[in-house]
Amino acid sequence: MGRAEERRAQKRGGSAPRSARGKKPKKAGIRRFFTWKKLLAYFFGLIALGVGAFVALYMYVDVPKDGKYAARAQATVYKLDDGTIIKRDGAFNREEVPFSKIPKTVQNAVVAAENKDFWDDSGVDLQGTTRGILNTVMGRGKQGGSTITQQYVKNYYLDQRQTVSRKVTELIISLKLKNEKSKEEILAGYLNTSYFGRNAYGIQAASHAYFNKDVGKLSTQEAAYLAALLQAPSQYDVVTGTDTGKRMAKERWAYVLDKEVEKGWLTKAERTKMSFPKVGKVKPDTSFKGQNGYFYDLAKVQAEEAIKQSGGNIGAGGYTITLSIDPKRQAALQKAVDDQLWSKLDPSVRKIDKAVQPGAVSVDPKTGKIVAMYGGKKYLEHQINNASREDYTPGSTFKPFIYASALANGAKTQDGKPINANTIYNGDNEHVIQGPGADGYAPENEDQHSYGPVTVEVGMEKSINPVFAQMAVDVGLEKVKDTAVGLGMNPKVKDFVTKPAMALGAMGQSPLHMAGAYATLNNHGQKVEPSIIKSISRGGSDISLPKSSGGEKVISRDAADGVTAVLKSVVESDDGTANKFRSDRYQVAGKTGTAEKDRAAWFTAYTPDLTTVVAVYGEGDGGKQEPLYGAGGLPRVNGSGYPAEIWAAYTDAALGDDATAKFDLETDNGAATQAPPPPTTTAPPVTQAPTTPPATPSKPPTTPPATTKPPTTQAPPTTPPTHHTKPPKPPKPPTDPPTGNTGKPNPPGDNGGPGGDDGLHLNGLSPSPSS
Repeated sequence: MGRAEERRAQKRGGSAPRSARGKKPKKAGIRRFFTWKKLLAYFFGLIALGVGAFVALYMYVDVPKDGKYAARAQATVYKLDDGTIIKRDGAFNREEVPFSKIPKTVQNAVVAAENKDFWDDSGVDLQGTTRGILNTVMGRGKQGGSTITQQYVKNYYLDQRQTVSRKVTELIISLKLKNEKSKEEILAGYLNTSYFGRNAYGIQAASHAYFNKDVGKLSTQEAAYLAALLQAPSQYDVVTGTDTGKRMAKERWAYVLDKEVEKGWLTKAERTKMSFPKVGKVKPDTSFKGQNGYFYDLAKVQAEEAIKQSGGNIGAGGYTITLSIDPKRQAALQKAVDDQLWSKLDPSVRKIDKAVQPGAVSVDPKTGKIVAMYGGKKYLEHQINNASREDYTPGSTFKPFIYASALANGAKTQDGKPINANTIYNGDNEHVIQGPGADGYAPENEDQHSYGPVTVEVGMEKSINPVFAQMAVDVGLEKVKDTAVGLGMNPKVKDFVTKPAMALGAMGQSPLHMAGAYATLNNHGQKVEPSIIKSISRGGSDISLPKSSGGEKVISRDAADGVTAVLKSVVESDDGTANKFRSDRYQVAGKTGTAEKDRAAWFTAYTPDLTTVVAVYGEGDGGKQEPLYGAGGLPRVNGSGYPAEIWAAYTDAALGDDATAKFDLETDNGAATQAPPPPTTTAPPVTQAPTTPPATPSKPPTTPPATTKPPTTQAPPTTPPTHHTKPPKPPKPPTDPPTGNTGKPNPPGDNGGPGGDDGLHLNGLSPSPSS
């Protein structure tokens, strides 16, 4: 029977014919697949398949051992002790903080905003996740909900793609994570990986970006605002956002606080009193403002070495490096440079004024920490750090190391007499040096002045070159170098050679290394290695730092204190090259110095509390070294000029009213007790100092010379030592007295005149004078 007949039979009230067995025929075509039984089977089969697939995925997907790089990468933060950020170094502005340092106010605000049942849930929101998967499949974009745990998994282990596979993986890892990490670890991880806008990754960076403070100092209102930002970081910035965004941000902020009340973390009375916090403006990049660039350059070098020694790698990021710079002392140093140098220069009038470059380092000798540093005027225009550069010679500031080596090695003169403050040396201009390696070396004095026989102390006071050239040969040039390096000088500079000219400071050296060497003397001979780093930490744990003070004993206390006693005379004696900088509040020990051809001037000095080195360089176009003649309108720049004036202004302000008055000296080699004998030979008259007397200090010394035991050597001979054989050179015609920076004649040896200009030749034959 065909289908047409079947239909006609049904219309007549009949029924369709049955098969031979009396059954209805089977459904044909696609309808045979959609019986209710089969649909039910399909449904349960699909569920079974999904469960099976999920079980398989659950068994297959593991919690990764490490998060993705972008979630782990942190900035290395350089900051001052008061919390001021100097520089954030790294691709991601993130600074992780442990859970213990995240205050309850922040925890409550974030949980209230993002997942109010976080502390009790299983870590996943099945309903929200399912809705999110369906919305993704149907192309409805980013919709659905997730817990803090799921957001943390997405931030730390996965990516931000909106795909079904990513969402399923996120769900599985979230379920497993609750068995591997505590709620506290998960919340801390979420807060350290979330983006808050303003290029701030993590709650600590966000706290600084919006409120300029550490996360531990956030108020409840401020914490609520940061929690509100998590929903739409850029849109909810109330400083840079649109009017609509600002309105929504405040609504979200109120929502967060209301949820805290609902959870009992905040009372209604407290909530009523709260007002929207003041959010800071977007901070411009001030990384290299002022001295910050110079701080950063030195700190990075020192931190990298310290971290390497501890087994770490600074490239991994996440380190917090706190600098030792004292903001008050730093401000005092900058003011001193401004007042005593920059204010006196006028590059529009004098071309040489454009070449002036100052550098300074100030160290606490007891800790070895750098408390103030000056690297240059503008880092972005002059990125060479004048405080750590090593291309200028320190001149006569090297002389105390020769005397230190003599005392440390128990050295004797060519006549076999012990070297101490009373020892007599020939101070005549171009006196020929005697002894091994001298090679006929005959150094000039400043202005070719001859002094005749003088004690070591007078030689230091007046910075007489032949005295220390002969002493260096007497001690042994290698021993002198060893002592200088041990004290803190850098031996790696190429021109640090053991020639007699070394006695005049004919090697490159930085204020940083000179500060270390002088601080070691100030620290009674125990090594001081200046460090700009106060502490380094990572993940809440401190990194061990090399000892910067009180390390190895370089020279004996007797020798170190003996040098200090003589260096006091440079400042306290009426004839000392730095006598105008003595203080009635504290004792000073120091030395002036000038590089060859007056290309740099130095003052290296210390009080019982501070060791500070100031240098002023002449740097022309292309970094070429230039003589400082005429800078500031003066004939020349010398150690007792701008450098000492900066030093004095800074030190007076830096020490304030708490200065230690006197050095604590214990030495058998103190200041000289006997005057040198007058010359007994009838030599041609020598060039004398100008008839105008040296500037008389405004205040007499208020403290007596260091109380020390008398030297053990015999009284000085009545005639100059026999090894000083060359008579003084006939005098040159007198000239008008040169003037220093104060307009007053300088004492002989204080770099007050034009000096020689034929260069320091390291073959030891013809150096220009240096003092």
